Amino acid sequence: MREIAFDTETTGLNPRDGDRLVEIGGVELVNHVPTGRTYHVYINPEREVPLEAYNVHGLSTEFLADKPKFHEVAEEFLAFVGDGRLVIHNATFDMGFINMELERIGKPIIGNEQVLDTLAMARKKHPGGSASLDALCSRYGIDNSRRTKHGALLDAELLAEVYIELIGGKQAGLALLSDDEAAHTFETNGRAARSSAPARQRPTSLPVRISAEELAAHTSFVEKMGKEAVWSKYSDD
Repeated sequence: MREIAFDTETTGLNPRDGDRLVEIGGVELVNHVPTGRTYHVYINPEREVPLEAYNVHGLSTEFLADKPKFHEVAEEFLAFVGDGRLVIHNATFDMGFINMELERIGKPIIGNEQVLDTLAMARKKHPGGSASLDALCSRYGIDNSRRTKHGALLDAELLAEVYIELIGGKQAGLALLSDDEAAHTFETNGRAARSSAPARQRPTSLPVRISAEELAAHTSFVEKMGKEAVWSKYSDD
């Protein structure tokens, strides 16, 4: 299963009031494991960035002035998404902006069937608890110290870790193992690790692969080393 932990930054809260995208970040997961493949782009919103938005993500009008406009990156963005499921924290917000931008350039919107909202998952799993990304990082022991401001790619990376915890943590990976393999998997420093299964004895011994001449030469060599040589302990009586 291919999924993309996904986040955006914007100029404001409502795309229907003229607010626009300024940043997109995505982290690819296959069978709930990050592949190392990511997507990240800054976008020229073609408007001023209000101070309130700048204080959230630190992306100024001047910084974004020479960045590509959405229509210039739309094809590569859609190619990265493909038919993967978008895993988003508060999906209504981010998809409202993405689909507004797609509509503006005459592209088909991305349907809800392709989206998973981790905010809804968190509220269901932890009713009454805070479901913000920072709160979930704290709950699951995920280091978010780099998150001094919001950033689409960083937040997508953190979301990928949060999502894995929401669906059962590292133990979710055991579903991919056979019962015998799973029995020899354990946790070390918070990560799943594999131990060696008990060795099985061969029904018959492997044939000797050295010649009589080679064995005689080795025996002679060991004898010259004296009785105290370590090799003597492994030679036949």
